[in-house]
Amino acid sequence: MLNLTANALKVFLALDPCDMRKSFNGLQQLAADQLQTAPARDALFVFTNKRRNRIKLLYFDGTGLWVAAKRLEKGRFSWPAPSEPGQRRIKLHAEALQLLIDGVDLRGAAFRPWYERPE
Repeated sequence: MLNLTANALKVFLALDPCDMRKSFNGLQQLAADQLQTAPARDALFVFTNKRRNRIKLLYFDGTGLWVAAKRLEKGRFSWPAPSEPGQRRIKLHAEALQLLIDGVDLRGAAFRPWYERPE
């Protein structure tokens, strides 16, 4: 079961938009290529499209992959910008992901220790 509040959950957010037609294999390949992290137990990968009105989650629970998607009827997700040049991913705490999914506008906010996990 997917648990966004689990302490062991590692959340990797892709900063570059991707093709939302991708599913299991395509997202797994993006995680490996773009995020340079192979799906592992309790790892969650978050992807968005160019318009930032859709997200997809790729999660490996130890037995297989989950894909979850959300499409906003109005508005956009507040997607964080890279904190360093050339950065392609951010490692987040599960609570920060929940804020993003719930529509909290994080633009203009500084990355604090509770928001972005150090690499």
